Amino acid sequence: QVHLVESGGGLVQAGGSLRLSCAASGRVFGSYDMGWFRQAPGKERLLVAAFRWHGDTYLADDVKGRFSISRDNAKNTLFLEMGSLKPEDTAVYYCAAGKAMVGFEYWGQGTQVTVSS
Repeated sequence: QVHLVESGGGLVQAGGSLRLSCAASGRVFGSYDMGWFRQAPGKERLLVAAFRWHGDTYLADDVKGRFSISRDNAKNTLFLEMGSLKPEDTAVYYCAAGKAMVGFEYWGQGTQVTVSS
């Protein structure tokens, strides 16, 4: 069982920055894929960024150049650095973990990010 707790969301003006953190129970890095998803009101939950268990990273096209994903292995914490934020980045952001052959099966409670214009 993996327990995930997100933090760092909030209200920011367009063009601003935020850093989201996801604290994971146990040693997940190296065993699990880790990812950040977001869900805007009335829309589906979409993958924004991911850290594969073997170290490769993924960023969705609409956040490339603005967001980055990183991790602190010693603290079992995943980060999402978000810059040049736009109103369309407004969403609930979720941290997720899962085995590569299974998919993302563990989810945090989500953290709200609101970008004002």
